[in-house]
Amino acid sequence: MDEARGRVTKDGIRIYEQADFEGMQAAGHVAARILDEVAPLVEPGVTTGALDDFIRNRVTELGTKSATIGYRGYKHASCISVNHVVCHGIPGDKVLKDGDILNIDVTVILDGWYGDSSRMYVAGNLSRKAERLIQVTHDALMIGIEQVRPGNTFGDIGHAIQQFVEGHRMSVVRDFCGHGLGRVFHAPPNVLHYGRAGSGAVLEEGMFFTIEPMVNLGRPETKVLADDWTAVTRDKSLSAQFEHSIGVTADGCEIFTLSPANRFHPTWG
Repeated sequence: MDEARGRVTKDGIRIYEQADFEGMQAAGHVAARILDEVAPLVEPGVTTGALDDFIRNRVTELGTKSATIGYRGYKHASCISVNHVVCHGIPGDKVLKDGDILNIDVTVILDGWYGDSSRMYVAGNLSRKAERLIQVTHDALMIGIEQVRPGNTFGDIGHAIQQFVEGHRMSVVRDFCGHGLGRVFHAPPNVLHYGRAGSGAVLEEGMFFTIEPMVNLGRPETKVLADDWTAVTRDKSLSAQFEHSIGVTADGCEIFTLSPANRFHPTWG
């Protein structure tokens, strides 16, 4: 399939065709299935490297390729971000402890289409403050998704997320954002999780992108560690993130990365 099919808006955003939704559905389903399957393995005493090994094997077994292995020199099939790590945590020898919260982010390629999703997990017992952070972050994503329909703007998405999060006295990370995807991993637009209602590009049917708010219990500032990947909260506060891949439809949107087992939230299922 020609990756240049469909038109591009004046903002550089590709408009995909109706037939392209099937490719995104299939790729998104695999990413979501892998995130379902890794859930029972998240427990105290397990290393983040062991979780990544499982994910790497399932990516291959399910007939897909990892989008992250080899991407800008990255060597792993997932990003695993624990506690105050905001995003892009590198799997390795870190052993999970009771009460740790973690985001696992997986992107697969199936027949040229990219399925990208992340969600939160809990090792052992969940503290009340972590539970509240996870719930607010999950709900912020869903509130942002509610704004996705033709005629609204990307600013409407960010504004809805920011208002909700700050209303709970938490902060939205501004250093990272969602992105367009489809037959490429990252493409316009940048999907900000804060902003002014009515601002930004207008949503059109056929746009594909991620919404993936990162929410901190403390301040929003982050820093990237010496490995050039791992982003952490500057004040060491807990951080959480949820991510879905979305396609704009004629009257709303379709979520490509819904959990087949209804396990998108760590306390469900």
